Amino acid sequence: MSKLLSFISLFILILSYAQDDLLKEIDTVKAEEPYSPSFKALQVVTAQSTKLPSKKEFYLDISHRFGDVSDGFKNFFGLDNATTKLGVVYGLTDWMSLNFARHTYQKTYEFGAKYRLFKQEKESPFDIVGYNVLDINSELKKDDFPKLEFADRFAYLSQLLISRRFTENLTLQLTPSYIHRNLIEPTIDSKDLFSTGLGGRYKISKRVSINAEYFYNFENKNFYKNPLSVGMDIDTGGHVFQLVFSNSQANTETGYISNATGDWAKGHFFFGFNLYRVF
Repeated sequence: MSKLLSFISLFILILSYAQDDLLKEIDTVKAEEPYSPSFKALQVVTAQSTKLPSKKEFYLDISHRFGDVSDGFKNFFGLDNATTKLGVVYGLTDWMSLNFARHTYQKTYEFGAKYRLFKQEKESPFDIVGYNVLDINSELKKDDFPKLEFADRFAYLSQLLISRRFTENLTLQLTPSYIHRNLIEPTIDSKDLFSTGLGGRYKISKRVSINAEYFYNFENKNFYKNPLSVGMDIDTGGHVFQLVFSNSQANTETGYISNATGDWAKGHFFFGFNLYRVF
């Protein structure tokens, strides 16, 4: 835990230094200007961004992660082995949203809450948002786990999303994360996983940006692979379409950090997309 806190402190110091340096060389977002979200989409790539829906906004979320691209024509470059997410997000207030989703990955039901703590304005140099999730794995069977109880299906995620919009084009985000599972693999020492994500967005045109994110797992390093994802945001006006390339096929909130199975160096990665439609 001390390593995680040290990493967070170091990142914030770097952001503060970069802010002073960038102010001298490029146009930045002025504090007196109206608040503008750091991200266009609700996700950086797979991880959540600091953007929230406005009050009473309703989002339909459809996401796909196809299989391993390196399978080639055998599985049609992964398209035969897709996982799907169908979800909704509702802006309860301007500072809090609720979400629900169903994933084909482990037949997971997901409940989440996202809430803004600080805006990047004159009083704060950062957007800071909290995010909490309960995942319920309905795929577990009593035939495999005779002593299985309903609570064993639960997994929890808590994140602090800290972003800084340096310029009109560049945003960075730090995402310290904590995952707890009530049921884990016997080879793992702890039910808890601490990790930290670093991601960002660079706008290359009025409606297109390049995004990337990387999560470093502090626990059980021989078991967990670190997920690395890159993507592209395409804003069509009525919705935001995100192309995704990642070494983690899971798109559940507790899954993509702890279930990366691909290896970029060997060409093992997964293609997919996120589609948000606003109502």
